[in-house]
Formats: sequence, C-alpha cells, structure tokens
Amino acid sequence: MDKRKSSKEEEYYRPNVAALLVNREGRLLIAERIRQRGAWQFPQGGVDEGEDKKAALLREMREEIGVAPSLVEIVMSKPGYRYRFPDTMRRYGRNVGQEQTYFLCRFLGVDRDIDLRTGKPEFRRFRWIAPHEFQLSWLPPFKREVYRRVMSDFFGVVLEGEPPSP
Repeated sequence: MDKRKSSKEEEYYRPNVAALLVNREGRLLIAERIRQRGAWQFPQGGVDEGEDKKAALLREMREEIGVAPSLVEIVMSKPGYRYRFPDTMRRYGRNVGQEQTYFLCRFLGVDRDIDLRTGKPEFRRFRWIAPHEFQLSWLPPFKREVYRRVMSDFFGVVLEGEPPSP
C-alpha cells in the first residue's frame, strides 16, 4: 500500500512542502494570494513524482517567489502536517488533502531578490512579520490547525483564535 494513502484505500494526501523563510532580522516571510485579498500564507507546493522534498522546496520557492536556491539555507525540517480539503474542494479520484513537510530556512538575500512576477504568479505581495504576528484569520478554516501546530513547533508561538475543529 502506498505510504501516502490513509487507512481508507481511496483517500490520498498529496505530498507537499512549505517554506518558513526567515530573514536576517528574524522576521518571517508571508505572501498574499493573488486571487484572495487578505489571504496570507507561506510559499508551498506539491512534490512531483520522483522528486525529493528538498528539491521540491527549492523549486517551489523559485516558482512562487523567484528566490534562487543559493539564497536559501535550510536549517531544519519537520514532516507530518496533514489537512483535509473541504468536500466542496475535492474532485472524484483526486487527493482528499495534503501532507506537508515544513522547512525552516534562512533567507540569505535581500528583498529585491524576491520576485513575485513568476511564470504563473500566485502572490500579489509579500511582507516580513514576527512569527507571533501571524493571524489564523488569514487562512481558510481547514488549514488553521496545521498553521497553529507549525508556529508552535518551529517558533514556540501560540496562535490565538477559535478552537480547532473536532
């Protein structure tokens, strides 16, 4: 059985990577979705067939925020963050959610090294925040518990907001 499938054979969680990119001042990069004003998140994306997670991370950062691999130092990673898509977002025969590996990375460049005008732009703008400034309200409800865990695990930050869904 494929390790990426849940206990139900038909449920598949797509492998995904996400970047916690921190600058020299210890601030965390967040980017606003191009089609959803006020929706801020970390650069992230799927792992292609046969691709290792580190390679996927570096590719996604290049594709989404235009950052060259030479400007990124991976500090640590942690797998096992999983969320399910709401039923309205699922299509027959497709994944039911994503299983993410998060990477804490040092950004070795400067702001002008970030270019959101990529081949398929996903973000309208970016900014740097202190980790405790992240707001769960910037996310769809189904992603909030993962972000709550990630911020606690990597930064020791407890994000306030509504309790997790049952």
